[in-house]
Amino acid sequence: MSSPIGLHRVVSPAGVLPQAADRLDPSPAIADDEVRIRVQRLNLDAASYRQLSDEHGGDGDRIRAAVLGIIGARGKMHNPVTGSGGMLIGTVEEAGPDSPLGLRAGDRVATLVSLTLTPLAVTDGLAGWDGRSEQVPCDGHAILFARSIAAVLPEDVDPQLALAVLDVCGAPALVARCLRERPAGRVAVLGGAGKSGSLALAAAKGAERVAVVRDDGERARLEGTGLAEHIVVADARDAVGLAAALDKVGGPADLTVVCVDVPGCEHAAILATAPGGTVVFFSMATSFPAAALGAEGLAADVTMLIGNGYVPGHAEYALALLRSDSAVRGLLQARVGPRLADWAA
Repeated sequence: MSSPIGLHRVVSPAGVLPQAADRLDPSPAIADDEVRIRVQRLNLDAASYRQLSDEHGGDGDRIRAAVLGIIGARGKMHNPVTGSGGMLIGTVEEAGPDSPLGLRAGDRVATLVSLTLTPLAVTDGLAGWDGRSEQVPCDGHAILFARSIAAVLPEDVDPQLALAVLDVCGAPALVARCLRERPAGRVAVLGGAGKSGSLALAAAKGAERVAVVRDDGERARLEGTGLAEHIVVADARDAVGLAAALDKVGGPADLTVVCVDVPGCEHAAILATAPGGTVVFFSMATSFPAAALGAEGLAADVTMLIGNGYVPGHAEYALALLRSDSAVRGLLQARVGPRLADWAA
C-alpha cells in the first residue's frame, strides 16, 4: 500500500515521515500515485553546501565523495549536519495513473519539495560535477509522492536559472505575503546579494529597503540595481555591529528577512528589528532555540516566522519577478554561470 506522504518509502526508523527518516527506499518502480523523475541537476541548499565545503577545505573531490556518500547511505540528499538538502530538475519518466500532480512523461520539471524527503538514486557517480558549486549535474532518478510539489519548467527561462530561482521561491512569496498582511515602511534583508536575498528585495519594492551584505564585492554587485535604497556592509553574526550600522542609515527595520547561509545570525536579526516588527528566518542555518531564547533575553517584542519554503503560488510569483526585474535576472544569471545549451541531452 502506498502512502500519499511517502510512508511506504521509509526504510528506517519505522513510523516517521520521509523527512525525518534515516533512510528512504529509492527503488525506481513506482506506485500508482507516484512519479519517477530522470534527474538532470541537483541544487544543494546553500547552508548544506557551505558546511560541506568548509568541512572538506573546499576540495571538490572530497565534497563530491561526501555528497555521494550521503545519497548512497540515506537514499536521499539529506545533510546530517545541517539537516537540509535542496531540490532538483529533471524529466518525468513515468507518472502513475492515480498521481494527482498533473505531470506527464516528457515534462521538464523542478521539484518544489526538499531533497531531504525525496527518494533519490545517482547512477553516474556525479562524474560531471567538480564539487565547487551548489548546482550538481548528475544522472539518476527521484520519486515524487502524491503530496509532493513540482513545477513544469517554463520554456522562456534557462533551466539552470530556473533551478536557482525555484530553489528559493518561497522567500519572495513569503515576504510579499508579510507585507500584504502587515505593511512595513522599512525592510532589511540580511544576505541581500544572494539568490533568496535579491528576490526578497524585489518582493519588497515600495518599502524602504536595506540590503545587508558581507563585503564590498557584494556591495558592488548590488549598487545601481535599484533593489535597495541602502546597502550596508556588516557581519550578520555581529548583533551589536549590525545594529550600529543600521542606525547610520535610519535605524531598525519593521520587517527583517534572514537569507544568509551561516549560523549565528539570530540575535543580530532580532536587534535589527523595531519593536512590534517581524523577523523571517529563511535560512536552514538558523538555530530556532537561539532565536526564541535570544528574543526573550533581549525583551524583544518581535514576531518570528520560519520560512518553510512553501507559499501557494510561490513558483509563479518568483518567476514573474525574474521576468519583470532585469536587476534580479542579471544578479542570478551571473551567479549560476553560462546558460545550458541543451539540458535534456
